[in-house]
Amino acid sequence: MFDLKVINSVLGELEDERGIPRASVIEAIEFALATAYKKEYGKRGQIVRAQFNLDAGDVEFFQVKIVVDDSTVRIVETDEEGEPTEAEEELPKNEAGEEDLRSRYNPEHHIFIEDARKIKKDAELDEEIVFPLEKKDDYGRIAAQTAKQVIIQKIREAEKVAVMGDFGEKQGTIVSGTVQRVERGSVFVDLGRTVGIIGWDDQIPGERFRQGERIRALLYVVEEGGRGVFLRLSRSHPDFLRELFKAESPEVATGTVEITAIAREPGSRSKIAVFSNDPNVDPVGSLVGQRGVRVSTVMSELGGEKIDIVEWSESLHKFIEDALSPASVLSVEINEEENKAFVEVSPDQQSLAIGKGGQNVRLAAKLTGWKIEIHSVGDDGQEEVETAVPANDSGTTPVEKEALEDDGEHAFIEAVDKESDSAETIVTPDETEKTDHESDPENKPE
Repeated sequence: MFDLKVINSVLGELEDERGIPRASVIEAIEFALATAYKKEYGKRGQIVRAQFNLDAGDVEFFQVKIVVDDSTVRIVETDEEGEPTEAEEELPKNEAGEEDLRSRYNPEHHIFIEDARKIKKDAELDEEIVFPLEKKDDYGRIAAQTAKQVIIQKIREAEKVAVMGDFGEKQGTIVSGTVQRVERGSVFVDLGRTVGIIGWDDQIPGERFRQGERIRALLYVVEEGGRGVFLRLSRSHPDFLRELFKAESPEVATGTVEITAIAREPGSRSKIAVFSNDPNVDPVGSLVGQRGVRVSTVMSELGGEKIDIVEWSESLHKFIEDALSPASVLSVEINEEENKAFVEVSPDQQSLAIGKGGQNVRLAAKLTGWKIEIHSVGDDGQEEVETAVPANDSGTTPVEKEALEDDGEHAFIEAVDKESDSAETIVTPDETEKTDHESDPENKPE
């Protein structure tokens, strides 16, 4: 007999704290008792099942046999212990000379259909016939230890299923927890029923976390591993920015305003393209909020990361022009064969269009998906071309300069979409000036 008070207490605790259903725990207990029974009293090949009565606190054991016939099993002579009298070195051949793939008949595991129909008239092949077994309460140490291990394993599996069901639905959304520890650059976050990990690459540069600190992050990977469920979190993922605006802006949450593209350099600056499905709703103003309160909240969560919000346009010329804001653009020419856009700006807008370290044009290229060349025409008769080349495999970035014979001064910079070319454009310090034109909430339209 079992102590039902203790069992019910454990079942309630597992269900409340770990989210494991009572039925799963009872199933684990029954499986463990059947395993212990078979180990102590069972025979080779025997199928034993247990049924635990939670109301009475007792257990009933059953033997299960599978209904077979000559087409599904083959007869092999066995001794009293059920072992074959002669070792089978290889599978026997049938009449066609092919290997006989039928299972070997075991009287503890199988029952012929003729005998089964004596017990159950409508018995069919592969059906299970159940026979009651004698109750046993005394188990050896090894059987008891085996039952304990089975229960632990089954509870772990049930807990894994519960966590997968819970967090699997939350994949792609923001979750919150407390910092459990920081180890080798990775942040382990306690999410209640399990622990998530923020890797070094998924953190915003410059952020530091302390144990017990509250933290929010994007849950973007939910994987089932051998040791449990692996949850990967990120604060640098572009979708983290998308989900933050979804929480702050009802228009984004309901789908009235869509975030069509995001280009982000975590901790420094981001560009977002938005589109409104309602002509009466301003997409940019929906994200900025009254007096910039919405975008300010998101920027605070990201540690002061600057955010430029531009309106998406079907016109590629207009979209590229807006993506280069806050710089003013004179003209945009598109080369579809090379997937490249040639943008002309005035000399006083060149450094603003390029941005500090080439950041503005680099983010614009990533946002639009097009390579962008910035051209500026001066008053001199000599033209100089400065090209920023994507980093090569060795990690170096060669910068080539050459003089061309043409009218006017022509300075040129190319930014490559990092997703398509897996490279980052570096702009030489000579052509970039420090600017303070990153977008602030006060500069956004309400």
